[in-house]
Amino acid sequence: MSKSIAPESLASDSSTPGSLTEWLHYLETLHPVGIDMGLDRVAEVAQRMGLLTHPIATRVITVAGTNGKGSTLAMMDAIARAHGLRVGTYTSPHLVRYNERVTINGAHVDDLQLIAGFSQVEAARLQAPEISLTYFEAGTLCALWCLAQENLDLALLEVGLGGRLDAVNIIDADVAIVTTIAQDHANFLGSDIAQIGREKAGIFRASKPAVLGSRLLPSSVAAAADAIAAPVYCLGEAFSHSANHDSDPAVDLSADTQPEWRWSGMTCQREPITLTGLPDPGLPIDNAATALQALILSGLVVNADACRRALHEVQVPGRMQWIGQWCLDVGHNPHAADYVAKRLPWVPQGGRQWALIGMLNDKDADGVISALLPRITDWVCVTLEGERGRSAEDLAARITFLGGRVYHCASSPEAGVQIMAEQLASSDRVLVTGSFFTVAALLEMTLPQAKSA
Repeated sequence: MSKSIAPESLASDSSTPGSLTEWLHYLETLHPVGIDMGLDRVAEVAQRMGLLTHPIATRVITVAGTNGKGSTLAMMDAIARAHGLRVGTYTSPHLVRYNERVTINGAHVDDLQLIAGFSQVEAARLQAPEISLTYFEAGTLCALWCLAQENLDLALLEVGLGGRLDAVNIIDADVAIVTTIAQDHANFLGSDIAQIGREKAGIFRASKPAVLGSRLLPSSVAAAADAIAAPVYCLGEAFSHSANHDSDPAVDLSADTQPEWRWSGMTCQREPITLTGLPDPGLPIDNAATALQALILSGLVVNADACRRALHEVQVPGRMQWIGQWCLDVGHNPHAADYVAKRLPWVPQGGRQWALIGMLNDKDADGVISALLPRITDWVCVTLEGERGRSAEDLAARITFLGGRVYHCASSPEAGVQIMAEQLASSDRVLVTGSFFTVAALLEMTLPQAKSA
């Protein structure tokens, strides 16, 4: 590996920091591999930074799982802030700007805050003996440092692809959530669902609440909690919800009406609590129910009106996000694609349901395509560049083999949009999916709409 060159702020005595872009490029050079599972290195640098000496917030909730982490965290953030709490979040990856990864009271941190955080990380890791960090590990430490400066009532941390060995797990959470378990990142987590469950459950702490946000989790998750005497609160047992349309794909969720739902759960003392008249947030109701249960276990005394207001207003970019005729969703595994297929509104009579899809080569493309196939009339496949990129032609061959109709292969997401601009009718709808990279490319564009739409 070639020698890393630090940003100007570290390469000289200049008090002017390097740009955030320079820092991010520099961090990519610090470790020979992009993902290196383990906590020893990152925990040592965190100790040097003082991040393990004092809590980073009055309360901390961590969220792990294959799908649903982002929406669960977003709803916790919105609900907690609606109750007047000062909340900070750390999520990954970002869609358009790196700053999206860290928020304070709903606002992205600015470049200078991140630069200050990266400077602290670099100074700590360079202490003897010098420690190598991956891009994600450095980013996680920077985020934790930024959160620790803010006198937060609540910090919400999204675990990356793992759990037990993920950099976020250096922090002891007051409440830990596992949302769903499905096969993804098989190169690092394997294909054994029970083992994946045990890895995700590695974020649980002894005697601290463990919230299980799916009825379909492998038994290994609850077993891991029981092994360390972590109180288990499982969806369908300790808490539940009754909603009108969880599995009805025919409901037009783009309409102005929002069906109401009811939530029932427990306090830390196992006392029952119920909230009624909750609006559909346009996100998985399982995740909304999980968010409420976790917040209550963290000590939040809920106000029903504040919960209703937060769920009505919450938005998660890139998750069933509608921009005119376009629906953008970052789903990139079969479980997520199945959810999208069930929630996708039916197109107006005579219209076509297009899919613009681009995926990475380490994802289960066949599984994603199969889940979406019954809802898609025409496909536009796009190439994603880079070491993990997958070609449009590869996707097209898979779609054709599975019985789908491919309209065009494009060299990039942007080129795919140009194809759609020439074909889009007012009664058509377009689903953009398959990868964060695919959705991010379109979020930076003005998406064409049919003139009479």
